[in-house]
Amino acid sequence: MFKGFTCKDLSDQLKPITDHWKNEGITFDAICTGYLGTEEEIDTVIDIIENFRNKDTLVFVDPAMGYNGKLYPAFDEHYAKKNALLCGVADIIDPNITEASFMTDIPYKDDYTEEYVKELLLALSGFGTETPILTGVALSEGKTGDMGYDSKTKVFFSYQNDKIAAAYHGTGDIFSSVLAGAFVLGIDRTEALKIAADYTALTISETEKNPEKPWYGVDFEATIPELVEVLKKV
Repeated sequence: MFKGFTCKDLSDQLKPITDHWKNEGITFDAICTGYLGTEEEIDTVIDIIENFRNKDTLVFVDPAMGYNGKLYPAFDEHYAKKNALLCGVADIIDPNITEASFMTDIPYKDDYTEEYVKELLLALSGFGTETPILTGVALSEGKTGDMGYDSKTKVFFSYQNDKIAAAYHGTGDIFSSVLAGAFVLGIDRTEALKIAADYTALTISETEKNPEKPWYGVDFEATIPELVEVLKKV
């Protein structure tokens, strides 16, 4: 929706930058990835993860590449399969149903059952991911939320909240960021889902109150104090 934007590919700088971090002895509690522009960039990120992770490092992958049954224009099915390799080195992933469908070769459905969601989650866990989580899962009328699967305990878990009749860019990024942060803090998986989903809904609701209703994203800055208070209580 942005017109006349500019883009500069800095993928060739990833390795020199991270090599410098390695030389400086920098370590991370977590590594979190989002939108990656090329298959080569995914390969580089996989190498970075393997180079920096230790037994305590949480690796969280949001394989952002599609929505509503279609891949974004820049991507094809080969790119989706490359993302599946990236998901295989992650502890937690949070694709939407479209992204999960392309990675697992399970046909996409607009109208689905809980069993279909569980089938996708089991297929995603087959990549080697310990905890796959599906976003944008509506299990009943007027509701939306998320469902996950713990491959160690073989337990499914989910959270649903009221669906808001509004859509903005960036809400998936907000959800993933809050969810990853909650997991890093050691918050229980179901509570982490609740915190991330409710905070995303709150930002949408607050943006709806904005008389200008910005089309380019949600007013998440205004709701950060509420998120901090929630995290303090957990």
